[in-house]
Amino acid sequence: MPTLVLLMIVGGAAFGFWSAGRAAAERATELGRDACRRAGVQLLDQTVHLLGMKPCRLEDGWLGWERTFRFDYSRDGADRHSGRMVLRGQQMVSFTGPVGSRPGG
Repeated sequence: MPTLVLLMIVGGAAFGFWSAGRAAAERATELGRDACRRAGVQLLDQTVHLLGMKPCRLEDGWLGWERTFRFDYSRDGADRHSGRMVLRGQQMVSFTGPVGSRPGG
């Protein structure tokens, strides 16, 4: 009986970890899509890829995960460029990629 309880706890923790990772990936995809739309470029593959993750302290003081994502975009459909973003929890803290065009330039 204690083995079953322990298995349920481990299973619940694994599901929670997986669910939080999917939510972060969906948030990163949304942020990447918005950045590409503002810059007037095309988000390739319509997705982001997790490069790495490490534990960090979130703004509210709790421990969380800092995840680094990579995404690809194209300016004219023939080229391919890579961008990166870092999320702490659900908040973006770093972004490298397409920038919106400036008025008059």
